[in-house]
Amino acid sequence: MLKLNVFDYIAHILVIVGAVNWGLVGFFNFDVVGALFGGAASVISRCIFALVGLAGLYVISFFFRQDKAAA
Repeated sequence: MLKLNVFDYIAHILVIVGAVNWGLVGFFNFDVVGALFGGAASVISRCIFALVGLAGLYVISFFFRQDKAAA
């Protein structure tokens, strides 16, 4: 099993936030991040969207990590 560090956990939380937000947008046309931070075009919302996107790209790397305990 892979050992996760704090950065990995933060990335997972951001990806979950993004997934829930996109689910709500898709099913109910409701953007939680936009509602909480002054609209989808606000600077804070755009920063959160950018962080979620970067976290998603980072989480892709988990597919290519080698489990050191199994080797």
